Amino acid sequence: MLSSSVLGNASVATRRDEVYVAAVALRATKGPAQLLMSTAYSLNFWDLQHFMVIINPTSSSQALVYDFQPQDPESIAVAVAALSGRKVEGVVRTRTLKKLPTRKCWFAGYSESDAINAANKFNQGWETDLRINHHDCRNYVNGLVEYLTGTKAVLEHLRSSSVGKS
Repeated sequence: MLSSSVLGNASVATRRDEVYVAAVALRATKGPAQLLMSTAYSLNFWDLQHFMVIINPTSSSQALVYDFQPQDPESIAVAVAALSGRKVEGVVRTRTLKKLPTRKCWFAGYSESDAINAANKFNQGWETDLRINHHDCRNYVNGLVEYLTGTKAVLEHLRSSSVGKS
């Protein structure tokens, strides 16, 4: 979406990429652990979901997903370390989507600049040691959404609103 404003005789185009927050089931090893994570997601247990940011750029038909997770999210050793409060090696991932998810995906706002360049800049400075409840996907989503849109604590707002309960 392009909007223009007139400043004197010059017309200035403003880029307004859409920014979304989405939730998916946490990844786990196959078997009972994976079944537990899928069930927790289906029952909407907020603390047992993985959160990510989706940028829907005005310049492309494909959305981009940005998330932060353990480097090996299906490793039992990593899960035990993470759940015990120890740091584990994390990774910031970026991938494309053909369309936005239809469930558990919420509009967070419009970017204040080119969202893709801004997200890449944000990611360059993101510390990749992951620590559950201190420096995890929630902190990443809150930080990236604030960097892109100016909206603070987006996940806390979603959680407390009826929007985050769907």
